Amino acid sequence: MIKFYFHQTPNPMKVALFLEETGLPFELVALDTLKGEQHTPEYRQINPNAKAPAIEDDGTRVFDSNAILMYLSEKTGKLAGQPGDRAEMLSWLMFIASGLGPYSGQCVHFRHAAPEGNDYAVNRYLREAQRHYEVLDTHLAGREFIVGEEYTIADVSAWGWIDKAAVVLGEEGLTPYPNLKRWFDSINSRPAAARAREMGKDITFKKEFDEDAKRAFFPSNYPKV
Repeated sequence: MIKFYFHQTPNPMKVALFLEETGLPFELVALDTLKGEQHTPEYRQINPNAKAPAIEDDGTRVFDSNAILMYLSEKTGKLAGQPGDRAEMLSWLMFIASGLGPYSGQCVHFRHAAPEGNDYAVNRYLREAQRHYEVLDTHLAGREFIVGEEYTIADVSAWGWIDKAAVVLGEEGLTPYPNLKRWFDSINSRPAAARAREMGKDITFKKEFDEDAKRAFFPSNYPKV
């Protein structure tokens, strides 16, 4: 039984979508990141980077959302794409892992969480997030899926962050990116996406972003205790 350490944020939601698409049995383990549960010694044994998500699978730990998707896809053969598309698959997964995700996250941080007066950082990360969206929009012209001719973990991985377009980019969201919007609407309308959104709805996660939550979520902003 897979143990899935989960919080309702973009990266864990990718794994949630994969699990719902494939029907793999799993045990959901709530990880309340605003309470700092990701920093416990026990969880750091599973994910030394103290982030969500992570999984444990029969004694094997896997952390980082894209690594989890690759691991589960390779293990099960599901949503793996065609062998001839593997190089393309790796390229887009790394684009999402090193570009789309981090720049979206930093854009959200400087637009919504950082103190005022960081105009350079706000502009820098917004423009870079927009650039990553443009790359995907251009790529998806005339295409149904990101890699090859079928739904794969590349689509699952991108969905997690593109779902937050309005938070990342502003209220226009995906409007300036018609190809990306068409792709997102297609993925988002899948029954598994609706089931993934329900995951953890019965769990009471902390919602107040108070000082303790900030210290848990942004520990590098504070001196080490």
